[in-house]
Amino acid sequence: MIVAITSTGNSSDSIIDPRFGRCSYFVFYNTETKESVFQPNPFKDNDEGVGVAVVDWISAFSCSKIISGQFGMKIKPLLDENRIQLILVNDPELTIRQILNLLSQ
Repeated sequence: MIVAITSTGNSSDSIIDPRFGRCSYFVFYNTETKESVFQPNPFKDNDEGVGVAVVDWISAFSCSKIISGQFGMKIKPLLDENRIQLILVNDPELTIRQILNLLSQ
């Protein structure tokens, strides 16, 4: 299973980015191989349609879940349509490493 995580940077020590569509990076974590890949968000500076573009892009990675701090109102139906579960994280200090450790358990 592939899980996407919003991140403020491109290392495991980065913290979760609370912004889904405008996050700096996405971490794509494969729960079977335990491999994580950091990808810059190519849509973060777009003027509009960011959330929709990100959902389409993430769908191409065959993600099953997305972990972030916030999601826009239009995103939930798109994720449902693509059968991607959204997971809200309320701890703004949580690092990517901590999230990956939780996913590995």
